Amino acid sequence: MNFFHLISDLQALTGPIILVGGTFDGVHLGHQALIKRAQEEARAVDGKVVVMTFDRHPASLLRPALAPTLLTTTEQKLELLQKLGVDAILLLTFDETLAAISAVDFITQLTEALPKLHAICVGASWSFGKGGEGNIDLLKKLGEKFHFSVLALKPVEVDGSAISSTRIRKAIACGKLDEAASCLGRRYSLTGRVVEGNKKARELGFPTANLSLPCMQLPPDGVYVVVVTVGGKKYQGAANIGHCPTLHDFPFPKTVEVHLFNFEGDLYGQELAMTPIAYLRPEIKFPNLEALRLQIIKDVEAVKILQV
Repeated sequence: MNFFHLISDLQALTGPIILVGGTFDGVHLGHQALIKRAQEEARAVDGKVVVMTFDRHPASLLRPALAPTLLTTTEQKLELLQKLGVDAILLLTFDETLAAISAVDFITQLTEALPKLHAICVGASWSFGKGGEGNIDLLKKLGEKFHFSVLALKPVEVDGSAISSTRIRKAIACGKLDEAASCLGRRYSLTGRVVEGNKKARELGFPTANLSLPCMQLPPDGVYVVVVTVGGKKYQGAANIGHCPTLHDFPFPKTVEVHLFNFEGDLYGQELAMTPIAYLRPEIKFPNLEALRLQIIKDVEAVKILQV
């Protein structure tokens, strides 16, 4: 599979091209339906599917105070897109220069780089160009001018409601992990790098990996049953999301700490994927460290009984 970072790089591609555009945060079932439709079209014309997306959520530049939390890191997103079997990915750097390109100029650049652009496949509410000025109606007019078709798909629904990244974020924030999984087509997973913590959990006999998860959507605070993937291997574990009130005075920054069962080794600096399976209990401020230690023993025993 090919990776491209500039629109002009697409000139290396030959044959009919079906371009799929979107932010693709989460690569949920709606996104997957777009790619499936593009692949059907590609098979019909012996063409290739190219996914066009960004290295950051556009709102993080355009409206940073209102930028949403993320369902996937860029690396996660690219890995999920690869698994769907697309032929190439155009990962654009979303910066001030790209944000300033008009809708017409943006499509013009694509058609110049892809003289055999056969179709653009997007969601029915897709917007593009400076300030999101471009919509499906404009895209269809440009398609007539530059001789490509527009495949605009309606939202996919689960339980009678449209799937969207916003809906999934809200579900996770409310602890509705099953709803999120139904929309994603898989369990929600948090990927981050292990950073150094205060080592208090180690002193209690339960060393934890502290995850750096900037901008990621977290489920509600509490203790969770989790499955952790690191170095290609899976481990059962227990995770705490919250402010560790027994160890720290309020306010204290939120942390994500996970204790892996049957793991030996150094995790510092490694990338770790944590999948919450079930909510175990809320965070509690214990009167002392011994009370906390005894509760952790109970938590670990409860998780092991579940055998996830």
